[in-house]
Parts: sequence; C-alpha cells; structure tokens
Amino acid sequence: MSDGAKRMLVLCPFPQGVAAGQRLKYEQYFDDWRAAGWEITVSSYMDPAMWRVVYEPGHMLAKISGVLRGHLRRCRDLLRVPRYDLVYVFMWVTPFGTSLFERMVRRLALALIYDVEDNILTDQQPGGTDAPNPLMRWLKGTGKTRVLISRADHVITSSPFLNDFCLAINRRRACTYISSSIDTDRFQPATPYSNDKTVVIGWTGTFSSKVYLDQLRGVFQRLAARHPFRLRVIGNFDYALPGVDLEVVRWTAEAEVADLQALDIGVYPLPIDDWVLGKSGLKAIQYMAFALPCVATEVGTTPLLIRNDVNGLLVRSDDEWEAALTRLLLDPALRRRLGEAARVDAVAKYSLTAIAGQYAAAIDAACKVEQ
Repeated sequence: MSDGAKRMLVLCPFPQGVAAGQRLKYEQYFDDWRAAGWEITVSSYMDPAMWRVVYEPGHMLAKISGVLRGHLRRCRDLLRVPRYDLVYVFMWVTPFGTSLFERMVRRLALALIYDVEDNILTDQQPGGTDAPNPLMRWLKGTGKTRVLISRADHVITSSPFLNDFCLAINRRRACTYISSSIDTDRFQPATPYSNDKTVVIGWTGTFSSKVYLDQLRGVFQRLAARHPFRLRVIGNFDYALPGVDLEVVRWTAEAEVADLQALDIGVYPLPIDDWVLGKSGLKAIQYMAFALPCVATEVGTTPLLIRNDVNGLLVRSDDEWEAALTRLLLDPALRRRLGEAARVDAVAKYSLTAIAGQYAAAIDAACKVEQ
C-alpha cells in the first residue's frame, strides 16, 4: 500500500449518477469509503454525450465517436493504474472487443476488485434469445468477464447463483454476494393505500430492460378490460400500449422519489431462464423501500427477497399475474399489509446501513492480498 491516503480508481461503463446498476450499488458508498481514508477517482467509459444516445435508435456517428473517446479514456487510465492502491472495476474495463484492456489492468493493478451483475457470462440476451452472430458475441465480449472473475483479488456479485459460479472460477475463491441496496432515508413511503383514486401500477427501468415489461402487455390489456387502473412506466424510452390507461414518465434523478411515491403497486416481470439468475432484484428492493406491494416473477433472486403473500406476491404464469394484480387492485388493505411488511424488510436487510459493512470487508480483503 502507498503511504498516506489510500487511492482508489473506479472503472465503470456509465457516467456517475445515471445508471441504476451503479447508483444503487457501489456509488452510494463513496462517502463511506472517503470517510475510511480513500481518495476516489471515477473514470467512466461512456461520457454524458454517449450516454444520451447509447440506447436510442440511430445516432451511429455519435455512438462510434463515443466508443473512440471511451477507448482513448481507457488508454489514459492504463498509464495511471499503477499509481492506485486499488482498482475497482464494475462490469468491464471496456464494454466491447477482446479482453486486452482487462488483462492489462489486471497486470498493472496493485489490487483489483471486480463487481459483476447479471448473468453476463451466458451467450443469451435478456429474455432468453440466443446471440448466434459472432460479431455480436465479440462486441459483447463475454471472455472479458471471465478474465476479471478469475484474476480479481476479490469478486463482488449480484446474486447467490452468480456468486457460486464465480467461486468456481476465481483463483483465490474470494467472492462475496452483496445485494443491491437503497437509501431508505431518501426512499420514503407515501402511498395512501386507498381506492378513492385510480390505482397506479408501476414499472421502472431502462430501454435495455424494456423486453421484461413487454412480457406483461397482454396481461395489462386483459386486466384493463375488467378493472380500471393506470400503468405508469418510468424509464428512458417511449412506450405505447393500446387499451391501457398509460402514463410514460422520463426518469430523472430529481423526480425519482416523487415518481415512485405515486405508485400503488410495483411489478417486476422476468423471463424464467438462466439469464436472470444473476439479477440482483433491484426493482423489487426499490418497491419494497417505498412500502409498495410488489408482484414479481418467481425466479432467481426474487424468492429470496419476497415471501409470497407476506411482503409481496410471486407468480409464474400470465394467469397468476392477472390474479395477483386483480387481488391488489381490489383490496387496499392487502396492499397495505404487504407494503408495510416489505418496507420493514427493506430497512432491515437492504438499507445502506445494512449493506455498508459488506463492501468495507471486500475492500479490506482485496487490499490485504496486495500487502
């Protein structure tokens, strides 16, 4: 370790403060780490200009330019990696291409933590569709993650299933499952649990996870034919659903809390396949923090977060989705019982206070390897 203050370089895909996978994981703990004596430098592969277009159709010149800028940024990072006591990599060093940058960072870093989420080691895309195109597999670069998992001094994973996989690959068998977490002091409940107004069913996510929401299109349309409700979609994309009272809200950091507080029910649909075994259940945890009853697909991590009919509802088929949402639409007392139990669990198990020590322990373990 260096003399004086400890120095950490964080290499991540997205600009700080915009992507839920970063905001609601390690970014929340920067102040804690600084209080523990760390000087933190964040280097994101994407700059704000690329982030604004990366999930939008078209904009090819802007995207190509963004990739070039990202790679130049990583070339600069390689020159300074040896000056840091710890390098913290989230997801990839570069999101495209071969594992060259990952191997170089590992070779140059005094100590390396790799934070991986989702089951990005499979050759599947979200929803279980294969990616047979060799060019797309190269662009996704699954070999990059294997290099980081195997050679990191410590691996932080997003689910117990992914943690077991990483334990079998990591040379030190140094892997820790750390759940997504929520600032429960900021994410406060405001739901009235009343049917005096139109009940709002809500989903929050990004363009990349829209495929999950699409699974419920038929469910929502059939439900709307029998019961009045509003569907609020909070994201970074446009959406249309004929026959449903739909409200599309663009996500912003400033309005995030108020937008979620306006919900009465949260939904967390997922495909039942291997892809989702690495997902952390972040959406469910968000709903729980707001004391919202959550209906979620019973797969992967969700049964570890949600106890059926205790702090939420678990379903596996379209018929079960319709039945669960119908129960909640018609019964505000049920919404209250499940939502209040969910809030208790969110504070006890997934708040910043509950999770902070797990990150601190992983950082200490990684740095001890270098000593």
